[in-house]
Amino acid sequence: MAFRLTLKPHERLVLDGAVIRNAGGRTVLIVENEVPILRERDILSPSEVRTPADRVVMAIQLMYVEPDRRDAMRVTYQTLSQELRDAAPSLAADLDVVDGHVSAGRFYQALRSARQLRDHERRMLDHVR
Repeated sequence: MAFRLTLKPHERLVLDGAVIRNAGGRTVLIVENEVPILRERDILSPSEVRTPADRVVMAIQLMYVEPDRRDAMRVTYQTLSQELRDAAPSLAADLDVVDGHVSAGRFYQALRSARQLRDHERRMLDHVR
């Protein structure tokens, strides 16, 4: 099934490892096969990583867009996930959902589920401050 993407002017996306930027006005792309796609608004850049949940998300993101490094990143993900689980047991339910997607190789769904993990972590950190 084809996937239709509408890009705003100058919006970027990662398409199967390639960073693509829309150079002009609104653009429509049709992707006719299944490849890793991340829109700019969904990309967590390394400079934005500040919390343990962010590190977990970065590991998932790299597993998704860099299949050649997937095995190494899976080990990193498991370590980071366990460290977060140990430090904040209240996030275990969110981590269980994310872990399920990662274990099944559904990295995009893991990234989507990790949004809730990051939101819960952020609320927890705000409460501590």
